[in-house]
Amino acid sequence: MSSFLYRLGGKAARARSFVLGAWVLVLALAGGAMGLLQQGTDDAFTIPGSESQDALDHLSHVFPEVSGTSARLVIVLPEGGRADTPTVRRAVDKAVRDLERVDQVAVVTGPFDENVKNAVSPDGRAAMIALPLDVPQAETEPETLERLEEIGAELAKDAGAKVYAGGDAFSNPVPGLTPTEGLGLVIAFLTLFLVFRSLVAAVMPLATAVFGVGVAVALIFMATVFAPISSTAPMLAVMLGLAVGIDYALFILSRHRDQLREGLEVTESIARATATAGSAVVFAGLTVVIALLGLAVANIPFLTTMGVAAAFSVCVAVAVAVTATPALLALTGERLRPRPGRRRPGRKARVPLSRRWVRLATRRPLITIAVIVAALGLSAIPAADLRLALPNSGTEEEGTPARDTFDIIAEHFGPGYNAPLIVSVDVLNSTDPVGVTKDIAAEIERLDGVAAVPVATPNRKGDTSIIQVVPDSAGDSPETEALVQRLREQAPHFQRDYGVTTAVTGFTAIGIDVSDRLAGALVPFGLVVVGLSLVLLAMVFRSIAVPVKAALGYLLSVGAAFGATSFVFQQGHLAGAFGVGHTGSVISFLPIILMGVLFGLAMDYEVFLLSRMREDYVHHRDPHRAIESGFVSAATVVVAAAVIMFAVFAAFVPEGSATIKPIAFSLAVGVFVDAFVVRMTLVPAVLALLGHRAWWLPGWLERRLPVFDAEGEGLTHELRLAAWPGTPEVVSAEGLTVRDDRGVPVFSGVAVHLPAGQALLVHGPGAAALLHTLAGRVTKVEGDLKVGGHLVPQYARAARRVAALIPCRTSRDPAAEAATALADGARLLVLEDLDAVVRPERRAALEALLAGLGPAAAVASCHDPALLRDLLPPDTTDLSLDRTSAGVR
Repeated sequence: MSSFLYRLGGKAARARSFVLGAWVLVLALAGGAMGLLQQGTDDAFTIPGSESQDALDHLSHVFPEVSGTSARLVIVLPEGGRADTPTVRRAVDKAVRDLERVDQVAVVTGPFDENVKNAVSPDGRAAMIALPLDVPQAETEPETLERLEEIGAELAKDAGAKVYAGGDAFSNPVPGLTPTEGLGLVIAFLTLFLVFRSLVAAVMPLATAVFGVGVAVALIFMATVFAPISSTAPMLAVMLGLAVGIDYALFILSRHRDQLREGLEVTESIARATATAGSAVVFAGLTVVIALLGLAVANIPFLTTMGVAAAFSVCVAVAVAVTATPALLALTGERLRPRPGRRRPGRKARVPLSRRWVRLATRRPLITIAVIVAALGLSAIPAADLRLALPNSGTEEEGTPARDTFDIIAEHFGPGYNAPLIVSVDVLNSTDPVGVTKDIAAEIERLDGVAAVPVATPNRKGDTSIIQVVPDSAGDSPETEALVQRLREQAPHFQRDYGVTTAVTGFTAIGIDVSDRLAGALVPFGLVVVGLSLVLLAMVFRSIAVPVKAALGYLLSVGAAFGATSFVFQQGHLAGAFGVGHTGSVISFLPIILMGVLFGLAMDYEVFLLSRMREDYVHHRDPHRAIESGFVSAATVVVAAAVIMFAVFAAFVPEGSATIKPIAFSLAVGVFVDAFVVRMTLVPAVLALLGHRAWWLPGWLERRLPVFDAEGEGLTHELRLAAWPGTPEVVSAEGLTVRDDRGVPVFSGVAVHLPAGQALLVHGPGAAALLHTLAGRVTKVEGDLKVGGHLVPQYARAARRVAALIPCRTSRDPAAEAATALADGARLLVLEDLDAVVRPERRAALEALLAGLGPAAAVASCHDPALLRDLLPPDTTDLSLDRTSAGVR
């Protein structure tokens, strides 16, 4: 990965105009396609396979009047007035006639209709006209809503009352950007300017992040041609795209400036920064993407689509970071090179705050760990009260028609009238559908938790009935959830006594089913995320303790974020300070979104902080020095990244929609806790407590885990050996070591320098392992190794192409195989068990072949070197692995 990114960064720097022009063209094409093709967002929260969704889908065919969205007109008389007076009745009747002629209105249910009950409030001051529409909310025409408001205004004038026009049809679920969100970018700019002390450096990450978000959002809206996308998906993509886009560019830019400070040439520095910091960016982006795609675990289409859209935004941010950022760095050239620092003579150097912080955290590591774990554990306690629900009119901003109508209905009729349930009854086989429907409605009305049953009627064909059930509690309350369960438990009774099947549906029931499905998916999703973190971090840091500690720290951060969200949005504390207009529940998919996104971001900080510590530990084997040195070198960038991420998320809280606000709040809290409390305080303390054990990995696991070079160590190794060995050789090795599954060296400290035309004879216990290593077949090696000019293990595949491994014991004709390999361009013949060809008919051909190797070299293994002295060329070198420290040249 690091080698690929090294080449990519160098090419992007050299072809900077082409790269930037290509990205501008992509943005223009994506924006044009969005404008021409987008179909708008769709906020139909469906949950296939649930009782409520299946019943609603069935009603859309047999009872379409109740399958679309709905509106309501609520007439409220002044204090002392009554809605059932003749004047008000005449005005309502006229309004009903006008409403019946409005396009998209399926049916009008007046408060005084014969089959309607409980449509006048208990105090007599308010009456309600129900207006089911025959289209979903996303397809409601603005003209329809305008006409409903006009009729409502005429009704208010005729009845001498105040009329509220609202309902789901008037909801505005599409969140939009406001100037407040720009504060996040302002804070990000100030943070970057303080870090880099350069206007150009401060603007660059912002520019690339905004650019990437523009491309991603345009393509997401264009994708509405192929699949429905909720309005929350683009906003989530904007939040994540901005946050990770700024951070990823920051990491690459910071590494580039560090290298410029050390005197590296601009283009070479860009290539190395893209390879090293870019590798970490790719790893961090990969973890975020995998976590977001893991939202599909819940098996809810709109949530899967949201995860895919957000993951796509992160992919674009990574692509921009490793291509457009190098191009911009090349465009700015020497202007980004930091000026040498100046210090007054005789003035003592100040100890950096980062060094003082890490020393404080690690001075008494056990106390630090205990305090943080206890504090975060306590902060997670409110999470036990967290309730989930889908957004409705009650979550709209105060002062909007939908919210005002919602509040007035709750005030005069009760909270349950804003959350009606629908019980569908299949009366196809009934001989008295009307009577059966009324009998079932009467039984339902007597159930605990039922406030009223306003409507109970079959459809025109008489095959399906609906019973509207009004709970006596709010739609997001535990009592309403219990009522839905009681209604479903009555299904066997209705089947047995009336011979009909029933199902509970409606927006409220669907919301409850969605929340239940998501709650059930949290544990498997958490296991997937935590398990993934263990594997990925073990790959990167070659440690057992680091992944376990990272996973536990992540869970602490998630718990604290849940607790804070419940404290504000559920319990209502500080709700006014954060502009929260609705408390009592949060959007259903917040927990799973938070867990997925925070996992990826937590891994960002883990990688960038601990990679420097591990690098120092590998070189010096001093765990305490590694903690302090790594922390100091990475702290500034990690702090800047966390501040920027926090600012971007926090900026969506004051003016964000009811859907986005709690998500942004929980992410802001989660990022703050994870970065500053867990990663920068708890992690150093745990590492200090563990000492050398923090970096221990069993040998058998070390050899089985794939290597993900997240900090470009492989590239550093490659660049260090770019000119090595300085003379043309087919095989060059220094300090070569291979270990078995228990970590015991099979051979160690081997040095081989084999020029073309020469041969090496190897014997001893590790001969076979050495031959397979030189042939590029073993990649878990320590030390330096080049075969045919290809560095192993980085280019093991290329080494295998020029190294022909021939098992002489099992080969029918080793000489023929060797000759064919040389003819095909092999540079190295690897002859295993060469003493198996002692028979005369084989020796002659092989002896002739080895005498004329030309540009190739040969390495052979045997058990008895004496049998092969006359077969090999006179200048053949003998290597006994019993004396590996001597080396071979």
